[in-house]
Amino acid sequence: MSHASASVFVKCSCGHLHWGRYGAAGLLLVDPARGVLLQRRAWWVHHGRTWALPGGAIEAGETAVTAAAREAFEEASVPAESFRAVSASVVDHGDWSYTTVLALAAGAEAKVANTESAEVRWVDPDDVPTYRLHRDFAAAWPDLRDRVGQELVLVVDAANVVGSRPDGWWRDRHGAAERLRDQLAKLAEAGVPDPGDPAVTWWPRIVLVVEGKAKHVTGVPGVEVVAADTDGDSKIVEVVAQQQARVLVATADRELRGRVTALGASILGPGTLRSQLDEL
Repeated sequence: MSHASASVFVKCSCGHLHWGRYGAAGLLLVDPARGVLLQRRAWWVHHGRTWALPGGAIEAGETAVTAAAREAFEEASVPAESFRAVSASVVDHGDWSYTTVLALAAGAEAKVANTESAEVRWVDPDDVPTYRLHRDFAAAWPDLRDRVGQELVLVVDAANVVGSRPDGWWRDRHGAAERLRDQLAKLAEAGVPDPGDPAVTWWPRIVLVVEGKAKHVTGVPGVEVVAADTDGDSKIVEVVAQQQARVLVATADRELRGRVTALGASILGPGTLRSQLDEL
């Protein structure tokens, strides 16, 4: 909570005082083996002696993810390279907002790093309500609990999505698939809105399934490319069945939609996906 430019209290429309001129962010770090990382606030800080997440004020020019990562390092010595952000949710008070960044980490070390922290501890998610929690964290926890450990996998039917827009793709199917892959890499970094909750953003793992003349397209950071030797639809079903996560499949193919929804996947229409890509 350093840097005076952002470190001020803001009175929101609800009448509460909140820390951070540009809002605030916290990191909900999840380790499958140890639980979630909580921080007990020092006695002298706002809402002292309560348990919450490492976090603090967002600085001018920072994203919520950058701010949450910086605060987790400053307060709990958690290096940014030790975790992967998978989703974020925003509690918006109009003139002030708090972003909780959920991240997955295996083996990340944490320890008290400055005087704002009295203790850091890995806690079983089911035990979190038994702690003396910060008021706002206690209110947010039930919704956050539902997403602890969850990630989103976006499986993209390359042939179907490329074919959804008559832009001459048929003249160079390989090149069209590469352009889609590169756009998807930007989407992996920017994130996608949750179809059912506009306050939630996901940074998905993206799997692009290619076939035919596009089957030699290679992966890039943020996008895994899987080639189908023959039947692209069957390869997509195989990829979906392998996932231990929430799955979103981008396709307009009616039969394929039926096959993947039977496996628990949700559907993203190619037009919706292309609109999201156009905004990047």
